[in-house]
Amino acid sequence: MEQPHQRTESATPPNDAATGLRPSVIQLAIKEKGALSSAYMHFVEGGGLFVPTTRPAQLGDAVYAILTLLDEPAKVPIPGKVCWITPAGVPGRQQGIGIQFSSNETGEQARIKIEALLGTLLSAPRPTHTL
Repeated sequence: MEQPHQRTESATPPNDAATGLRPSVIQLAIKEKGALSSAYMHFVEGGGLFVPTTRPAQLGDAVYAILTLLDEPAKVPIPGKVCWITPAGVPGRQQGIGIQFSSNETGEQARIKIEALLGTLLSAPRPTHTL
């Protein structure tokens, strides 16, 4: 059975121009619209995405996500920062981080693409990984 979320991590992320540090790179494949709806954080300024991971993180850490959406062949690059942490052991919640999309053209394109794919699901009262 396929998982709606699949995550892999890379060891060679690009440099973060603001800090000079290398952000964590996370590759994520979301194969179902319902899983995308549960992961998308529309309430975050500029958009955000919950990523299941056991990797330790701090609020504000730079992250670079490479997202594969549904059955689309093109990957969506998402530069951002950690804006949400769900630690291990929270009842009813999956461990992971929320990534706030960067306020640049790449982050905006990711938000637009995800919101276009979700359409009316954005306003549907569905449980998410975060709220």
